[in-house]
Parts: sequence; C-alpha cells; structure tokens
Amino acid sequence: MSLTPILLGLGSNIEREAHLCAGLDALADLVTDMRCSPVFESLAVGIKSGPFFNLVIAGYSDLPLLELDRRLKFIEADNGRYAPDRKGLPLDIDVLMYGQRVGNFDGLVLPRAEILRNAFVLRPLALLVPDTEHPGVGRTFAELWREARIEQQLWPVSFHWRGIELTPAELLDTDRG
Repeated sequence: MSLTPILLGLGSNIEREAHLCAGLDALADLVTDMRCSPVFESLAVGIKSGPFFNLVIAGYSDLPLLELDRRLKFIEADNGRYAPDRKGLPLDIDVLMYGQRVGNFDGLVLPRAEILRNAFVLRPLALLVPDTEHPGVGRTFAELWREARIEQQLWPVSFHWRGIELTPAELLDTDRG
C-alpha cells in the first residue's frame, strides 16, 4: 500500500463547529497522519450566506484520487450537504492537492484553483505546510501567502476538536485580519 500526500480544504457556514468536527472525525478514519491548520472565519465568497469557518488538513491517503473524492462526497452528504431543503453549506471538503498531480482528472482539477484565489485556503496552507510547493507554480505556500494580494479578510478563531485547540493562542492574540 503506497501513501500519497494530500491536502484537503474544509469549510462550513451552518452549525459550523458541529459540522467541521463531524467532518474531522470522519477524515481521521480516512487520512493517515492527519494534521490540522488553525481555523479561520471569513465572509462568504461567491455565495450569499453567513460567515464561514475554514481550515485545511494535511496527511496521507492510500485511496486512489477519485475514490478519495467519492468518500469526501459521502462525508459531505452525511452532514446534509446535498439535502433538498438545506440552508447554507453545512460541510464542504475539497481535494486541494493529491501528491504532485497537475491536470484534470475526470473533472477534478488539481491543484485546486482556490488555493491561489482565496485567503481562507492559502493562509491556512501557509501556516500548516509552509515549505510545501504548489506544483503548478513551483513556489512554497509561505512565499505565495507573503506575496498574495487577495482582497479578503479572515480572522483566526478558537476551535476545539477532540479536546485540542487547533488555533494557537499566539495567533488568536496577535492576528486580527
């Protein structure tokens, strides 16, 4: 069994804590050596809704890319993502990177374009895996964040999962956007 490094983005704007924790619980059974970024709150982008909580996770998967994506859709569905009467976005999980793959894989484009467009994706990546290179650009996430000119505010928020504070106190104390 070979393990592929993966980066996933998670977001929620409805019952944010409950849905993100449920998503992380499900991912903990699916992702090896899972590590979580700090959690950030940001205003919605591209949809009219309440503010989101977002984070990214890094880890490894032994699943082929399309099977991993299929399982992520099941986790989203378990949290009401596809319910006909849903309001907002209970849980969104995106494959940001799967190894160093670049291209279109049955409609799944990697690395995901949102990495370079959205502060709520790039900032957590820069904190969690600063020295990892974006395979399409050849620059590290730390470099990309330093040079980013993204007009989007986000705020670190205190967030506990399985008794662990994901957002370090020093980030909460010093970073206000």
